[in-house]
Amino acid sequence: GKNLGLLLVYALIVFLLASVMLLAQALRSEAQLVLADSPEIILQRMLAGRHHLIPGNYLESVKPIRGVVGAHGRLWGYFYDPAVQANYTLMVPRNRVLDNDQIIIGAGIARTRGLGIGDFLSLHAADGRPFVFRVAEIMQARSELINADLILLSEASFRSFFNMPQGHYTDLVLRVHNPRELSKIAEKLILELPDTRPILRDEILRTYQSVFSWRQGMIFVLLSGSVFAFVIFAWD
Repeated sequence: GKNLGLLLVYALIVFLLASVMLLAQALRSEAQLVLADSPEIILQRMLAGRHHLIPGNYLESVKPIRGVVGAHGRLWGYFYDPAVQANYTLMVPRNRVLDNDQIIIGAGIARTRGLGIGDFLSLHAADGRPFVFRVAEIMQARSELINADLILLSEASFRSFFNMPQGHYTDLVLRVHNPRELSKIAEKLILELPDTRPILRDEILRTYQSVFSWRQGMIFVLLSGSVFAFVIFAWD
């Protein structure tokens, strides 16, 4: 009976530790998958220490920088849906033209709201104005971390929904020809536009890795009591 109990506890300990490691590695792999096609540099404008809208004329200062092969503005924002108590990410696609009443939603939103192609989704803006959109497509991707809570809509609908002025963007994204020049280009951006903050793709990936490793370590610390108890039990 003691030997069987020892074997059972040992199996449970190994199962818990292996599950934590498997989950952490899965999150790291998902993060790498999400960031694989992300832009090399994201440029944000800072105001009073916080992320602020960036004027479109900043593109004219960014494009002449040597090493930058492409730059464009992005429109995206967050919306809290009280119906399901969840946050959505609203974004304007760059390579897709949508009518003002059309949206493309992620699979997570479709499941939560019970929506299908051709159904209508009603959202209320911050000022109380109602917006009714028709679901034109449900996104499918290799990882639902990309699109589970994502809504794609037209630029006119986005600016009207968030009351965002023309000529302004949420941030700018830059494509770089040589990845080894990223840090140097970031320095040039800061000198050219002192009120901006460049964010490198490698920095985002390192941040994700650090967060996952930190949480994995915290769980290991919490499970250390069980490990020590098992060691004492086996010794006895």
